[in-house]
Amino acid sequence: MKLIFAIINDDDYRGISDALIEREIQATRLSSTGSFLKAGNTTLLICIDDEKVDETIELIHAHCKRRKQLLPTTHTIGAFSTYPVEINVGGATVFVTDVERFEKF
Repeated sequence: MKLIFAIINDDDYRGISDALIEREIQATRLSSTGSFLKAGNTTLLICIDDEKVDETIELIHAHCKRRKQLLPTTHTIGAFSTYPVEINVGGATVFVTDVERFEKF
């Protein structure tokens, strides 16, 4: 068994959630916050058989795409505001670890 930690943007949650349900892959959802943008994330905990790890990661990859977003800056130079900064949001950060013991009751 493996435990997949998938940290995704809140905007991507609905699509990946529907895909996991369709494939009968159970996940636990935790609300989390990123430190850089202070924006909402969702952390999924997915305990899965070894042979389904690649399929699950492919689903996450298919539904959690990176996209560009303009971030307003809070700095001013004299009387002028600085221009917004283009950043990448979305995508996923995924960790896979071994599970020594799994019980569900």
